[in-house]
Amino acid sequence: MRHRVAFQGVHGAFSEDAVFSYFQGEVDTLPCNEFEEVFEMVERRECSHAVVPVENSLEGSVTAVSDLLLESDLTVTGEVLVLVRHCLIGQPGSTLDMIRRVYSHPQALGQCRTFLSQHPDWEKIPSYDTAGSVMMIKDRAKVEEAAIASKRAASYYGMKVLREDIQSYMRNFTRFFVLEKTASIPAEGDKTSLAFSTKNIPGALYKCIGVFAERGVNLSKLESRPRRGRTWEYVFYADIDGHVSEERVRGALTDLVTKASFVKVFGSYPRAKEPQS
Repeated sequence: MRHRVAFQGVHGAFSEDAVFSYFQGEVDTLPCNEFEEVFEMVERRECSHAVVPVENSLEGSVTAVSDLLLESDLTVTGEVLVLVRHCLIGQPGSTLDMIRRVYSHPQALGQCRTFLSQHPDWEKIPSYDTAGSVMMIKDRAKVEEAAIASKRAASYYGMKVLREDIQSYMRNFTRFFVLEKTASIPAEGDKTSLAFSTKNIPGALYKCIGVFAERGVNLSKLESRPRRGRTWEYVFYADIDGHVSEERVRGALTDLVTKASFVKVFGSYPRAKEPQS
């Protein structure tokens, strides 16, 4: 079956790499300018799936996606890990000593901090997208400008890789969620993602996360985010081991509902395998 999948960015983006990695076979990709548009494409069934980044192993969570997951009715049906290998990309006729300005997404600039610090005279300019930065400098056609993006982005836009593997750490992974508009959670899976908010009483968080320990459910991730539109209220995003159909997981979530002010399960899905370098 051929899928149509939305992602944020332009062709050549790491998010598009995640789409190809997850779906393997034939797939049509739909670039979107904003994460909101990605979600809307699936909500309106103009795409069968969306693939969105949720966290990077070095720079942390993608908070805009976390907020949208809370507001959306889409279901997380899969996850995929992408090994991020950044390249410095320039014009076909440019060389490293010609570079004066470097563009990329703020997270990519942060992930290449060590390499960039070796060139203090370069101006580092945040952009909305990695591959989009390559497309931009291609259009501007200035030999003194470069972008940080994937090797595939350089190939896609006919640009030159000036330096490969400029990320500060070689084990640099971005985790992506696969989203669908479905009322049911897939039957297969060994991992569940959810969000909850605690009541404003002493020990509320302790009691909420305690339900997982009591049922022998491993809590593999927990972080808080301000709740949009609710001043000084926070939402906890969590990953747990197991599928919602398992008795121990189902029991823990039932207990959580009685102790939290709200609970939302994003989905259960198969745990992604770490790609080989």
